[in-house]
Amino acid sequence: MLDAHQPYDLLVILGATAGGKTSLAVRAAEHLGAEIISADSRQVYRGMDLGTGKDLDEYGVIPYHLIDIVEPGTEYNLFNFQQDCFAAIDEISSRGKLPLICGGSAMYLDAVLRGYKLIEVPENPQLRAELALLSDDQLRQRLIELKPLQHNRTDLDERERLVRALEIAIGELTSIAPVLPQIRPIVFGLRWPRDILRQRIALRLQQRFDQGMIDEVQQLHADGVPWERLEFYGLEYRLIAQYLQDQLSRDDMQEKLHNAICLFAKRQENFFRRMEKQGVDIHWLDAQADPFAELCRYLDSLPSVFVN
Repeated sequence: MLDAHQPYDLLVILGATAGGKTSLAVRAAEHLGAEIISADSRQVYRGMDLGTGKDLDEYGVIPYHLIDIVEPGTEYNLFNFQQDCFAAIDEISSRGKLPLICGGSAMYLDAVLRGYKLIEVPENPQLRAELALLSDDQLRQRLIELKPLQHNRTDLDERERLVRALEIAIGELTSIAPVLPQIRPIVFGLRWPRDILRQRIALRLQQRFDQGMIDEVQQLHADGVPWERLEFYGLEYRLIAQYLQDQLSRDDMQEKLHNAICLFAKRQENFFRRMEKQGVDIHWLDAQADPFAELCRYLDSLPSVFVN
């Protein structure tokens, strides 16, 4: 990715959920005079704070981008993120600041780092009518044939997302993608032992419950977001919505949610390994040591186009 003799113009911090990415990104941004771009597929939505783990209080005075930019119920997809992310990179860079992408939505990160050729695909009523005749299994098989690497399981498990994913995949076959700007990123990843990460996930989940995550989901529904739409927004919203509809007990909901988040973290790590195999150079930091000091030592050996 990055030639050691070329200056980097973009810093990226990635890792599994509950791994401490935001804290590290804020320290790095303070040290480097950077601004943070969130790479999270759900933190773009307003009013969805605890369920998405925004941790806005951690940012302090550090400017951040691509958080709270759309209303719940609005479609926000990979194409939207890629376009918005490159726009944020350009805007931050134009002010002489270093853009710092931080997040765990692996496909969103990969779309920027490897420059996915994406296009904007509007809804296609004729195609949707044809897809309506197919079973979920038939839709799933067709999507996997078009895009074998699926990061979001909900694109395979939920029919609404399955149809939309197919609509996008088919549209991309017949359209010309826009030209993307060139970037020179340096990428860091936070790595935890699996058992320690599970403990961190459990602790972070309990903290969010204590802070009112169930009330947040209840309020979103009261504000007009249907239960079915809430399930579209990921594990926390899906399982809490089921609990609020008396489909799960509180204990069952919390246990299922913890196990599901741990499984999601494992899928994140698998995707990051796949990114490495496809050419993304990730410098892994020992999260149990002093990742900030390690990051700084590595950056000191590289030139940057930005001077703090």
